Amino acid sequence: MKIKFLAIGIGLILCSCNAKSEHQKKEIAANYNIYGDTISVEKIISAEKTQAEYQNLKVGDTSVITFKAKVTDVCKAKGCWMKLDLENGEEAMVKFKDYSFFVPKDITGKEVVLSGKAYVDMMSVEDQKHYAEDGGATESEIEKITTPSKTYSFEANGVLLKK
Repeated sequence: MKIKFLAIGIGLILCSCNAKSEHQKKEIAANYNIYGDTISVEKIISAEKTQAEYQNLKVGDTSVITFKAKVTDVCKAKGCWMKLDLENGEEAMVKFKDYSFFVPKDITGKEVVLSGKAYVDMMSVEDQKHYAEDGGATESEIEKITTPSKTYSFEANGVLLKK
């Protein structure tokens, strides 16, 4: 008998958690355009904490975070990457998990919420030139890229853009 009550209690708890989750998803969908996975807006870290996360990472390290930032650049070809202002003179290069979604090409200057993996990368000259070309850089700007660059990077599994 005790086992039945325990099972019913656990079932009710799980159902209430699922109902809360569904309510949050509907609320997010009402306020944001969703690209990729729906993400929670409850655990967004501040710009200062985002900067601190990147400062503490070495090449090869990762940290799973959700944060808010302003878009400084977007791939003009199809929205397959974007750059974010980290508010300390640094930018983060964002790519999308498994290349499974894109963002609009006209969101430069807008604020986004994103969730995924922050990491530090050494970007090759070839990749830097490719992204510069996608971003609309001139030929002379592209020619100035001659050395690999330490880059704050981010693999987003979801992006929210306020409606």
